[in-house]
Amino acid sequence: MSKLEKKSERIILGLDPGTNVMGYGLLLIKGQNFSLIQYGVIHLSKYSGHELKLKKIFDRVTTLIEEYHPDEVALEAPFYGKNIQSMLKLGRAQGVAMAAALAREIPITEYAPKKVKQSVTGNGNASKEQVSGMIMKLLNLSEEPKLLDATDALAVGLCHHFQGKSKKSKTTSWKAFVTQNPGRVSGK
Repeated sequence: MSKLEKKSERIILGLDPGTNVMGYGLLLIKGQNFSLIQYGVIHLSKYSGHELKLKKIFDRVTTLIEEYHPDEVALEAPFYGKNIQSMLKLGRAQGVAMAAALAREIPITEYAPKKVKQSVTGNGNASKEQVSGMIMKLLNLSEEPKLLDATDALAVGLCHHFQGKSKKSKTTSWKAFVTQNPGRVSGK
């Protein structure tokens, strides 16, 4: 592999923060192409205190960073639902994940949930199932994950790639990706 090829490679860690289940996904980006490295969830409901959950998030994100050496981290921003306490807890979970990345001086970008859905499916109001279905097609996954938090995290990582937030990326939207990669996406 030449130095130029290696320079065009980067790893994005996508995170879908949560206080009971936190999704993560790692993508390898080579130029405009992308492939799956790893994805999964961090189960947090078994921890009784919120402080223990935050420590587990920090420890697990740190382990992912040490193991896979991502160049960038993309996170889904917390959104205001029905309960302000839930939003505050999600914000703390996101903050702890951000701290793990910042401790390693990894650039972080945050995306609103509607932006992630729009970028991946073309519909900002898409359901979790629609997002998961598109992620399965884009990454050639044969089996849908049991918990959609994992595909949500992959969607955040792909949104980051599609938005061109990295200086190395040129794709700026889902539409641009489809135009640049006609053979990778089909409406069938």
